[in-house]
Amino acid sequence: MSVPRAGLDAATITAAGAALADEIGFAELTMGKLAERLGVRAPSLYKHVASQDDLNRRIGALAYAEMADALGAATQGRAGRDALAAAAHALRDFVIAHPGRYAATVGLTPTGPDDPVATAALRSLGPFEAVLRGYDIAPEKMTHALRALRSVFHGFANIEATNGFQWSTDVGESFEWLIDLIDHGLRHT
Repeated sequence: MSVPRAGLDAATITAAGAALADEIGFAELTMGKLAERLGVRAPSLYKHVASQDDLNRRIGALAYAEMADALGAATQGRAGRDALAAAAHALRDFVIAHPGRYAATVGLTPTGPDDPVATAALRSLGPFEAVLRGYDIAPEKMTHALRALRSVFHGFANIEATNGFQWSTDVGESFEWLIDLIDHGLRHT
């Protein structure tokens, strides 16, 4: 029976994997590259993380939890357009600062209600639900509104993070315009 390397544990490996994914891109993250970054051989990682898929899921759960914290802090005590703008900016800032770990959340399917991915993903939606409670959204339309907010702000942030906006108009101005558009739509739903 082998003894795990001192200082390595699942949380340390996950954090290092998330940081590396932010640097090189989530699609480029491998156990071999992570082991090299940590100064160990790849088999040492498997004593703490079961597989590449396990690592990816852990990074996704970490990203969801970090987003939930950022969104919650940004929206605390705010309502209406102010809360909407705070949530939108917090998500945009997170995606731009952490493109690799954010990419780990895209298409990540929870395995069940107790899966850490499910718990963290639901937590990350909580601040958006709180924002929407500041508008007159019918309960049966809440899922649609949540999907709309996530889609719009996710899309904008991802395009910006990949340097997809090449026109001379200030990207920040476009983002504020988008927030105004969404706010108007939510007030008139």
